Amino acid sequence: MNSKGTAMKNNSPITTKSGRYFLTDRIREEVNFYTTAQSEGVSPPSIQKPVPPGCRIVPLPPRGSWSIPPCDLQSAIANRESQRRFTAESLSLDELAFLLWSTQGVRKELHEAAVLRTVPSAGCRHPFETYLAVLRVEGLENGIYRYLPLDNSLVFVKTVDKLAVHLTAATRGQSFTGQAAVTFFWTVIPERTEWRYAEASYKVIALDAGHVCQNLYLACEAIGAGTCAIAAYEQTLADALLGVDGDDEFCIYIAPVGKVLKK
Repeated sequence: MNSKGTAMKNNSPITTKSGRYFLTDRIREEVNFYTTAQSEGVSPPSIQKPVPPGCRIVPLPPRGSWSIPPCDLQSAIANRESQRRFTAESLSLDELAFLLWSTQGVRKELHEAAVLRTVPSAGCRHPFETYLAVLRVEGLENGIYRYLPLDNSLVFVKTVDKLAVHLTAATRGQSFTGQAAVTFFWTVIPERTEWRYAEASYKVIALDAGHVCQNLYLACEAIGAGTCAIAAYEQTLADALLGVDGDDEFCIYIAPVGKVLKK
């Protein structure tokens, strides 16, 4: 940022004024909602990214079977804080299933274009996919996985040699990501929201991401774990680690999770 409030990147000026414009809702006044993909009768994007043929699917324990202690909501809110130091303890598969359900779990399928989840989303569009970099989860080998909320399952994406090193590099040297039991990566598929809101999509996508991560913070309190939301990361490295194209789907938020020392 220079003295005139202009940041230079790739020779393209980003002014303070234009950046702040993103945070307002003035763009909504400029969008012709009669010409959105939805209004023109285009079929909605899939609410869950398809699984490539031959991939290994890992079923998650169903909600009624979890061994998760009760947690008082008032206490969870009061105790919630970012954690950057984790123990060497693993998460159980029950605990991981609980965290995934808390952040992107499906409560009810309405129709092909919408599902109700455990977090709010503008227009019920839910533009995110959840990827996991697993280092210490009981019953799972290390590697990259993707959550399938409609199926309550994981799909194994790939093995990554020296995964902890790649996690640290992708998060700009924040080494605690490589020390977590599992790191949540949320990618966004903008088309899901653009289908309904066109250019008015981008502010609400950012808001939706915050809803998801706050639920992770609160859910961690129930299992003696902690997390730290990360918005500073190397975009190209993060996208490459997950195997997404960086255009139609790209990383938008990261949160490492691990058990923390009892207070």
